[in-house]
Order: sequence, then C-alpha cells, then structure tokens
Amino acid sequence: MHVPRDAAGSPRRSSPRTIHGAGPTASIGRAGKLTVDYVNDGTRTVFARTNARTPWHLLPPIYLDESGAAYTLLLNPSGGLVGGDHLSIDMRLGSEAHVLISTPSANRVYRSSKDDSVQDIEIRLGPGAVLEWVPEATIPFAGSRFHQSIHVTLGQGATLLLWDAIAAGRIACGERWAFTSLKNDIRITTASGSSLIERYDLSSATEPGCVGLASEWDYVASLFMVGEEVGDDLWSRLENELAEILDRHPGLVLGGVSRPEISGLAVKLVARSAPDLAATCDALWTAIRRILWGLPPVALRKY
Repeated sequence: MHVPRDAAGSPRRSSPRTIHGAGPTASIGRAGKLTVDYVNDGTRTVFARTNARTPWHLLPPIYLDESGAAYTLLLNPSGGLVGGDHLSIDMRLGSEAHVLISTPSANRVYRSSKDDSVQDIEIRLGPGAVLEWVPEATIPFAGSRFHQSIHVTLGQGATLLLWDAIAAGRIACGERWAFTSLKNDIRITTASGSSLIERYDLSSATEPGCVGLASEWDYVASLFMVGEEVGDDLWSRLENELAEILDRHPGLVLGGVSRPEISGLAVKLVARSAPDLAATCDALWTAIRRILWGLPPVALRKY
C-alpha cells in the first residue's frame, strides 16, 4: 500500500476535512440538517421537497384522520446529542398546508466536558397553514450542555400550536437539575411583524437554585397558540377551558394560561412525572384542536 510522504520522508498527514460554515470535523460533533417543504395538493398535505443529512432520518407522512394533515415523525436514531453536535431543521409549510410534528421518543442530551449540543429549528408557515408541533420532552443528562433555538414565522391567516417540554434529568437515576447549562430560545413572529419570545439561560450545575421554584418539579413545559385571524371570542373560550384543565390535578400539575400581546395564548406548567405531563398535554391539545379547528383528538402512532 502506498503511503504519501513529505519531503523529509515522514508520512504525510491529511488536513482535517471541513464542512461549509463549520470548523474541522475533529473539533465538532455531527452537523445534521433536515430540510422539509410541505404543500397542500388539494386533498391533503404532502412533501414537496425533503433532504436529510445524518443523523436525521425522515419517514413518509402518516394520515391519522380525514383532515389531510401530514403527521411526520422527526427521527434521530443516534440516540441523542453529544457535545459538539449541531443539528438543524429548516421547515416550510405552503399555503393551507396542515402538518403535525412529533418525535418517537425523548430527545436525550448527553454529558459534555466542553462543547454545547446545539439544535436550531427554523420554520415558516405560508398563508392559512396550520402547524401542530408536539415533540416528546428533552432530557438533559447530568453535565450536559444544550442550546436550542426555535424560530417560527407565520404567514397571513396561519395558526401555530407549539409545545416544548424539558425534564429535570434522568429522574430514575437520581439526576435532577444537574445539567451544566441549558439555553432555550423560542421566537414566534406573526404576519404583521409582532413577536412572542421566551428565552432562558440556566447553569444548574454551577449555580445552585438557578431554576427557582421549578427545582421541586420533574418537568417544565411551555405551550403557545398563535393565530392573528382567530377571533377574540375563541381565544377567551379556549383560555377558560385550558385553565380548567390545569386545575384538575392539584399537587401533580401546576400551571397557568395568559394572553400575550400578540393574538394567542401562552401556557406554562410544571409536572411531577412523565405520565402527569403526558396526560395534561393530551388534554390541552384535545381542547385546542376541538375549539380552534373543529378536529377530534389524535391517537399518535410512534414507531
């Protein structure tokens, strides 16, 4: 086998391979990107264009009811994110498209001694589009460093339901709020240019008590509903029903619903366990589908 050598006769070392916009692969984890465009073909929502770079994998849409909504699972079979990973999603929904997004399991973020695990999500909704974004919770392991951004831009008449949940850690292993850092940035921008922003930056392992009152709970979640053409009467009706749902299990779930400056609702809640979180999410989601879109609850299939 021929081994390339330099002028002094020593084996020549290859230069580190680089990825556009990133440093040498030796200094980063995986740089996976998922690009998905949806269109409404007149009867249902379908893929218009897709591209998945490992570790992302994409399955064909599933149609759970007669609405024609494309139910899509975001699949990362690598098992989670490690330090240096930079995963991104670029998603577009065409006019009147209806998409339901979830994940088959929790998003795990593993311990890292130095580099952040990064996930950037950029979504644009065309006129009249509907997006239901309901992934499983993110579990930051002890010593992990996670930075997530979710930016959604809505076209005229588009409607968004966005759920984002974080676990305190691997509860069964006795890990609670032991991550090194956790940064989360959610920004929703309407067609008129108004924005709703949720942003936090926590360093739990180095700043005891930084999670405040949430330290006694195992899960923290946010739920946002935004739609500029939804009538105020519907928002009021939905606000009352969501508040009633949050009051059903005192001691197990604690939460509140509020009206932000933009047209929509914001829910913040904490839960004692994964079953408590899942049951509350399902109840809130069912109420939202019925009131906003006149749709039945969904029975998600995850495989």
